[in-house]
Parts: sequence; C-alpha cells; structure tokens
Amino acid sequence: MTIENALEALFGDSHLTQFYRTELKTRRQKPGESLHVLAADVERLMSLAYAECPQDVRDSLAAQYFVDAIRDEDTQHATRLMDAKDLKSALAYSMKYEAAKTVSKTSRNVRSIEVEDGTGKEKDEKLDCLLKTLEKLLNSHVAGKKNTPRRNPNVTCWKCNKKGHVQRECQTISSNQVYGRLTG
Repeated sequence: MTIENALEALFGDSHLTQFYRTELKTRRQKPGESLHVLAADVERLMSLAYAECPQDVRDSLAAQYFVDAIRDEDTQHATRLMDAKDLKSALAYSMKYEAAKTVSKTSRNVRSIEVEDGTGKEKDEKLDCLLKTLEKLLNSHVAGKKNTPRRNPNVTCWKCNKKGHVQRECQTISSNQVYGRLTG
C-alpha cells in the first residue's frame, strides 16, 4: 500500500488537480474563439479539476466558469442574468444572445429604397450600360497587363541611359540609324 501511494504521488495526476482548478478560474475566451470551443475547454478542465465531485455540482460550476470566461461583457452579463444551471443551457443562451445582437447591428444599417414608376427602368438601363462599359474597360486593362511585361521603373537603358526601359525597347534613334535612313 505504501509503494502504491508513493507511485500515485509521483506519477498520478492528483497533484495536478489544483493546477487544473487554477487554469479553470483564469480561463478567458480568446479573440476569435467561438463559444463552442470555449465551452468544450471549460468542460474538459472541469472533468480534470473536479473529477471527484457529483455531476450536479460539476454542471453548476461549469456554467459559472463558462459565463466568467466569456469575453464580450454584454453577452456575459445577459448569460449571467439567465442563471443557467448547466453548461449546455448557458452555451445555448449565450449563442442565441450573440446571434440576436449581430442581427440587431446589421438591421440598423439597412435602409429602404423607394423606386418611382418609370424612372426605375431608366436607372436600371443606365446602370446596365455603365456596368457593361466598366466591364469592357476592365477586360481591356487586364488584356493590356497580360501583354506588357512588368518592368522595374528604376531600370536604365544601356543605349540612351534613360530610366524606365531596357535597350531592346529603346525608342531613341542613334546617329548610325539616321545615316542609314538618309542614305538608304
């Protein structure tokens, strides 16, 4: 029995219980972390930190730790007021609250548009024409980009010593070319 206790003390995880409880108390929702992931981690830590507690006690503690860990203060406050008895109901309520809050934010930014008879058709035709023109310009611009190689604007021509092009693209006429054109 003494050897068993010594081995448990050395290699068992009963000494980690306090560590898991501290981690659970200090756990906070990370930026971008979903409420589902937070709840799963709280549940994991609960099973490690309070394995010896009855299930109803663990459920109640998990709900409290979950609410404490929620990052958004409004969601945390609303979920706390809900007074959830277990982690599942706290998670479900907090997700509903965040969804409702998101919908409320987006619905404030939506404005209604009224279209008068007759002018709406003209506006649609003008918009279609404008879109077609923009599409043609974009296509010609993209086609032009594909045909022209990308050049470093700081490159210097060896023929004329000007920046912006290379020798094979040089437009400067040399004296030999002028003489050849005059005599030829």
